[in-house]
Amino acid sequence: MTIARTAVAEPERSEALDFDAIVIGAGISGLYQLHLLRQLGMRVRVFETGTGVGGTWYWNRYPGARFDSESYSYGYSFSQELLEEWDWTEHFSPQPETERYLNYVADKFDLRRDIRFSSRVTAAVYDAAAHCWEVTIEDGSRHTCRYLVTAVGPLSAPTWPRVQGIDDFRGEAYHTARWPKHPVSFEGKRVAVIGTGATGVQAISEIAKTAGHLTVFQRRPNWCTPLHNRPIDREEMERIRAGYPELFQRCRETSACFLHTIDPRSTFDLSEEEREAFWEKLWLVPGFGMWQGNFRDMLTDREANRLVSEFVAKKIRARVKDPQVAEKLIPKDHGFGTRRVPQETNYYEVYNQPNVELVSLLEEPFERITPTGIRTVRREFEFDLIVYATGFDAITGSLDRIDIRGVGGQKLKDKWKGGITTFVGVMVDGFPNMFMVVGPHTALGNIPRSIEYNVEWIRDLLSYMEQRGLSRADARPEAVDEWTRFVAKKGEGLLTNEVDSWMTGVNQNVEGKQVRILARYSGSAPEYRDWCDRVAAGGYRELVLE
Repeated sequence: MTIARTAVAEPERSEALDFDAIVIGAGISGLYQLHLLRQLGMRVRVFETGTGVGGTWYWNRYPGARFDSESYSYGYSFSQELLEEWDWTEHFSPQPETERYLNYVADKFDLRRDIRFSSRVTAAVYDAAAHCWEVTIEDGSRHTCRYLVTAVGPLSAPTWPRVQGIDDFRGEAYHTARWPKHPVSFEGKRVAVIGTGATGVQAISEIAKTAGHLTVFQRRPNWCTPLHNRPIDREEMERIRAGYPELFQRCRETSACFLHTIDPRSTFDLSEEEREAFWEKLWLVPGFGMWQGNFRDMLTDREANRLVSEFVAKKIRARVKDPQVAEKLIPKDHGFGTRRVPQETNYYEVYNQPNVELVSLLEEPFERITPTGIRTVRREFEFDLIVYATGFDAITGSLDRIDIRGVGGQKLKDKWKGGITTFVGVMVDGFPNMFMVVGPHTALGNIPRSIEYNVEWIRDLLSYMEQRGLSRADARPEAVDEWTRFVAKKGEGLLTNEVDSWMTGVNQNVEGKQVRILARYSGSAPEYRDWCDRVAAGGYRELVLE
């Protein structure tokens, strides 16, 4: 470890810099990072594109948007006062309540005074001579800082379908991730929804309630399981509150930080009747039970995956009256759980309604969007309103949209052209003092649980540096190589990595993202935290500290 000053010094405060730290994004990550860096006595500024806090829960205000992790497992755990004060009204919180919660957090900890809204970061360039970052905002203003934290989220850069004529449509058109704040009425209207991922599934169930006619354009179906949401009354909330310590300990112990975790048994440890009974029980468990609480070999053994896929397929066939429509809704190109599993409420029943039609884009591809609707290779549709539920340029997309340049002017996007490499998903060699919250190769799962760990790890590293008079941290290339090899090893044998999805870096709507890459860490969250904890306990030997 290279250290310029070995004696413990007071934290360096260069008045030549505008801030000690700049955080990009005022969502769950950015708010908590601001709170902790303030506690270190740092001058911090958060730049946020939107006009309010909330990140995901600010932008995604489409009909039906809600948690698919249990509300009480999703909120912050760092403040006992906050846990005592906030009451969740549903087991899976709807977007308006979650946005209120994050505004409550911002007010409680007086965070807004250090947040600049309507400020999209367009570039961040490292100045090696001055050991600082220069951050450029869309309005042209520039700001310098010692430390840069990207809190931009893995699912925040929306994508549009690659089809001609999107700008030609004369009716209403909205992307679910850029939904307007004003009310949108579907009453009596001819509505198109493009996309049947997690977002589309939620929106379709709501829009179908009032639309005059709804046409759903599906490129590829997803396996969906029932959410089983319900209200939380006062007595139940008090029981939840009393159990918070055990609840958060449970999240720390489980593989993906959910309340559900992998069953240690193999699919073939049980008889056919016992397996069916187990799956029937899981089917009734709220949330991700069917996905996250299943047999340990579900995502590694092809026959085990085939059996559980057939179980879910039977459930779909039983709920959709038209057999041909049911078959269109059952995935044929991937097994259950190998892509993210959307949680639904009466989604499949929507297709029994006379005002709903399902169009498979595999059978009937788009030709173009027209001024009055959509034309496929077979026919032309007229619509009053088009909803684009076409997802995100996931994992790296939100970073790719910022011109991030490290030592020698190297672009982060170019650094990753040959494949993503990181140190514990938080740092990239050659980009000193830049830290990513839930960046590529971090443990995702129940994301706020991962966020809190990442934010606290960054805080601890910066505290360590400040106490020793250090001002520069960069990951050693050999440490990056070791971590990247570990990420690759944890993905071996997983059926999920044989499937095109955002979790394998594939997005048909993004140029250059049609090939699978090592886009995410597939090991368990406890393994991830153990690795990071060892780095801290060992004095960050994997980093060059100066």
